[in-house]
Amino acid sequence: MILIVDDDYSVTASLGLLLKQAGHASQAVDSPAAALAVLGSERIDLVLQDMNFSRQTTGEEGLQLLRQIKELHPNLPVVLITAWGSIALAVEGVKIGASDFLTKPWGNDQLLASIETILELSRSIPESSLERDELDRRYDLSNVIGKDPKLLSALELIGRVAATDASILITGESGTGKEVIAEAIHRNSSRSEGPFVKVNLGGIPSTLFESEMFGHTRGAFTDAHQERKGRFETANGGTILLDEIGDLDFKDQVKMLRVLQDRTIEVLGSSQSKSLSIRVISATNKDLDAAVATGEFREDLLYRLNLIRVHLPALRERPGDISLLSAHFLARAQERYGRSGVEIDAAGEQWLSAQSWPGNIRQLEHAIERALLVHDGQTLGVDAFRRALDPGITESRRRLPDVGEMTMDEVEKALIEKNLAHHDGNLSKVAESLGISRQALYRRLSKHGIET
Repeated sequence: MILIVDDDYSVTASLGLLLKQAGHASQAVDSPAAALAVLGSERIDLVLQDMNFSRQTTGEEGLQLLRQIKELHPNLPVVLITAWGSIALAVEGVKIGASDFLTKPWGNDQLLASIETILELSRSIPESSLERDELDRRYDLSNVIGKDPKLLSALELIGRVAATDASILITGESGTGKEVIAEAIHRNSSRSEGPFVKVNLGGIPSTLFESEMFGHTRGAFTDAHQERKGRFETANGGTILLDEIGDLDFKDQVKMLRVLQDRTIEVLGSSQSKSLSIRVISATNKDLDAAVATGEFREDLLYRLNLIRVHLPALRERPGDISLLSAHFLARAQERYGRSGVEIDAAGEQWLSAQSWPGNIRQLEHAIERALLVHDGQTLGVDAFRRALDPGITESRRRLPDVGEMTMDEVEKALIEKNLAHHDGNLSKVAESLGISRQALYRRLSKHGIET
């Protein structure tokens, strides 16, 4: 049963009809006192609550009701409804304990998606209660390697919310596999047949943000010789991954907030809005809560991105998965370089599992690949991996093509890949070593199709 709390009859009537059509039973009341009375006598699964009552427009009455609900029923999910101009009020509500907030006029699909997701999460099963085999029977997680309890907890969560359209924020250190998890979410969603569009926001200069993300019409600016779709429109009907969301310029964050809230875009050079049907996944290796505290990241945007947060453990936190990942990367590298029958000996496996891997999964993959390149035998041991991780290694160069046989693009790609391996995927250090900006590095990574 969903409890609707709003003093506007037209709102409660339309919400009641919408919920009924979606298969949800609901009950409506028009005051905080009536809401508390119902909560004291009936079983309610979710509260859909307006923030203003009668002529009171400050939202204080709504916040007070929310505080009372959370005090009496701490685990009862509450979704707030407020006006766009009162986003700060809604954010305050989220701090108190609201599960989500929607702005008027709300989109029916978005409202239902939020409700479905929150109800699903309220039926949460105990952490790590499922084994990897059971998860694999329920969901398609074939691209995710590992069975550590911390990883399984994240996989169980994404499996349950993948079918919804909830916005998901994936956090974790660089190299922990955030893009792989985003792909798994897309593959297990109802949008799996639609596009999966990856956008590295750190590689888009602020001056090009609107054009890149929203598209432009012909003649919208000096070099706009033809119409171009933006990344959001390209992802329509599917999923968009906003990677490096923490690097988004502050003044572009409010533009992103409007898109995430309304699911509409305004193409540069056009005055007409386009509605979108997209799933939004964001990823970052930054502490966005700390960025909010220092004023670098908008608090309201964080709460809009953060309906579901999935944190990926560092590789050092799941050492039992290192041997599984090593075998996977070795098989893939052998296929890539035309090798076969190469194995990692027991001492090599123990040594790999004992390392701290500050560059996480990406660093392990590079180490396995380099060890295969620099070692001629059929068995990889400790010495092969030590040499592979040595920053001063030179032997691998003999397996690289001669520069004279390469095009400029191939040379550039090889140089970037070499520096990525040397710096364990740290993009700031790679950009510095190449003498270019992070934005320029992002453009080159995209140009050569290099995944990081």
